[in-house]
Amino acid sequence: MTPGLHQARLVLASLQSAAVFGVEAYAVQIEVDVSFGLPHFSMVGLPDATVRESRDRVRAAIRNSGFEFPPHRITVNLAPADVRKAGSSFDLPIALGLLATSGRLARRAIDDTVVLGELSLDGAINGIRGVLPIAIAARRLGIRRLLLPPQNAAEASAVESLDVCIARSLPDALDALNNPDRAERATAAEPRPRSALPADGDLSDVRGQLFARRALEVAAAGGHNLLLCGPPGAGKTMLARRLAGILPPLTFDEALECTAVHSVAGALPAGAGLLTARPFRAPHHTISNVALVGGGAVPRPGEISLAHHGVLFLDEMPEFDRRVLEVLRQPLEEGHVTIARAARTAVFPARFVLVAAMNPCPCGFRGHDRRPCRCTPVQIAKYNGRISGPLRDRVDLTVTVPAVSAHEMADSAPGEATDAVRERVCAARRIQQARYEGPEVRTNADLRGSAAAAACRPNAEGRALLRRAIERFGLSARGYDRVLKVARTIADLAGAQEISAEHVGEALQYRLSE
Repeated sequence: MTPGLHQARLVLASLQSAAVFGVEAYAVQIEVDVSFGLPHFSMVGLPDATVRESRDRVRAAIRNSGFEFPPHRITVNLAPADVRKAGSSFDLPIALGLLATSGRLARRAIDDTVVLGELSLDGAINGIRGVLPIAIAARRLGIRRLLLPPQNAAEASAVESLDVCIARSLPDALDALNNPDRAERATAAEPRPRSALPADGDLSDVRGQLFARRALEVAAAGGHNLLLCGPPGAGKTMLARRLAGILPPLTFDEALECTAVHSVAGALPAGAGLLTARPFRAPHHTISNVALVGGGAVPRPGEISLAHHGVLFLDEMPEFDRRVLEVLRQPLEEGHVTIARAARTAVFPARFVLVAAMNPCPCGFRGHDRRPCRCTPVQIAKYNGRISGPLRDRVDLTVTVPAVSAHEMADSAPGEATDAVRERVCAARRIQQARYEGPEVRTNADLRGSAAAAACRPNAEGRALLRRAIERFGLSARGYDRVLKVARTIADLAGAQEISAEHVGEALQYRLSE
């Protein structure tokens, strides 16, 4: 190297970090170069505004932690350079890279540790999003050590065979890399999450509504979508909020998937590990289509992905914007949502049970035995027309929820408890797990094509009943398939190997009660 080149450059440092696109993580190499010249701090590698603002946070954190900020020309490269970087998780590796150039860090090239963290101006390290997907990717890439904020240690510890080190401040992080044996370690997470139930009350709180309770059990057993239609105060919301409680407990793999989505969205509570209860999401009817399905310049998961392996409840469904409802059609069929951008495509999981509630008319009292309806036929048709035919066709069970009588409210005994219903649901799910192989089909609602034809073939009496229903009511091809899947679930709840006319009849009752 010529003397001129040697004087023009002081030192180069390199650290390993990571970022998330969708729910998948990828490695990011942080390269910090300090050279002679007028003081200047530049960042390359497609940083967004959040990443560019780290210059001020890093400068203040280094000075307020008692270190000297290099008064030279600083260039930070985020590789790969053709992928846009977002978020504040690069603050800590950039600051450590600058300290490495001044000799504070023993090694200038650290590739055996993924470093993540947002810096406060006083040098404290704050929690970040998306740590669980990063921990999974680090193990896949063969990197066994992570240096993280304490708020994210619990979720990273859920990934086995990882050495999770905690740094509470910039000096702590420097000491952890210089002296790995003295670094504070996160306590190992439980190998499996403890099953927990949503705190939305017990199913025994629901008075009457035997038909709706049975539909709720069928929906939970087979993963079917459900529409509840009835007057105000009939108990539609109460029923919907108790559906998550009768679903089977999360498996370890399902808990990992749910937690990863919530971590990327920033919806995971600070210090939380794996989610233990199935998600229940109830967005307001003013929600936008992007907020529902996800999106943005750097795609973030929406409500349907936050409801993955749980329940998405749309109360007063006709009040939602028509365009918002229509974006549900693909996720309901495929179990995921694809968000395309010019450079990359993000795929978010969205395998949920949809529960929707609506009134029978704008005033809500059509068919009520005590309160008259004042809506005109045109108003009723317009109200019902807010939900398109293709979307209704993707709902497996439609149930009329009548008003509760005074006797049922005051004198009836409590209904069957959540625990008893969940036991039957779990038994039906175990039958389905034994019947199907592979991650693509977990419940009867997931069946497609030849697999559905093989698993859902009724006996002769059942086929004859279904044929008469098609001729009389004009079921669509999708409606025919969904009736068979619901009948298969009803047979599973009864422990029957064969789908009989009784099972088909009950499934048709849910389909034709619109």
